[in-house]
Amino acid sequence: MTSILRLSTPSDAHRWSDERRRDGQSIGLVPTMGALHRGHATLIERSQALCDHTVVSIFVNPTQFDRSDDFDLYPRTLDVDIALCDSLGVNAVYAPTVDAMYPEGFETSVDPGSLAHRWEGEHRPGHFAGVATVVTKLLTAVQPHIAVFGEKDFQQLAVIQHVVRDLGLPVTVVGEPTVREDDGLAMSSRNIHLNPEARAQATSIKQAIDQALDRSTSTDSPNDIVEQVTNDIQRSGGTVDYVAVVDRLTLEPVTDLNSDTRLLVAAWFGGVRLIDNVALAATE
Repeated sequence: MTSILRLSTPSDAHRWSDERRRDGQSIGLVPTMGALHRGHATLIERSQALCDHTVVSIFVNPTQFDRSDDFDLYPRTLDVDIALCDSLGVNAVYAPTVDAMYPEGFETSVDPGSLAHRWEGEHRPGHFAGVATVVTKLLTAVQPHIAVFGEKDFQQLAVIQHVVRDLGLPVTVVGEPTVREDDGLAMSSRNIHLNPEARAQATSIKQAIDQALDRSTSTDSPNDIVEQVTNDIQRSGGTVDYVAVVDRLTLEPVTDLNSDTRLLVAAWFGGVRLIDNVALAATE
């Protein structure tokens, strides 16, 4: 039996937040879609280090899925997730229903602008509008001082920071470094769908990234790095959606490496789509 508080509606979250704010206490929010793992635990711990209270939202958001089968297959483990949050000392879980988030007649959507057009946006039409809308609604309901997101979804982090800045939302968005499995694969709720062969092949993403890091300190160009990473993943049995070396703020491709350069990767293994990224450094 868990003792953690469960909030089910925006008004529940609002009331809870108002009470803490009146007492001068700070609130951190960790937005998730559930199927929590060790990567999420690090986000929770970061929020707890920064704030008096931490809320974890658990909501599988239908508006950010471009394929209905992907939405249907997304793992849902709410009871297990709540128990994990309780064991980690989370103060409250905000787990609204779809009807609570998108009541009848709901029509509003947040357009995140040009940052959402490339990369994930190109391969998942409408994805970032769904993300921007649901995150705005979560921030409005919980009213956190800080919201913590993982850097694994780097473009998502950039889009959310952009939306928060443009809309003047009173929250600080904090990015937390990617947490990896022992073999280097970035932790993801989708990893459970990998069969053993695909799981072994998928480690080629991190291996290719490590090679790219080595090459970024040489005289190799961004195009050389893109070609190397693409070839490495394809040789390991992956199907590449994109590999890009971009400016970390604009997400536009770059022609030279510098301290603001990021490598973005998206690839399929065994019918499962995986993403990863890393900061690249230019030669000193």
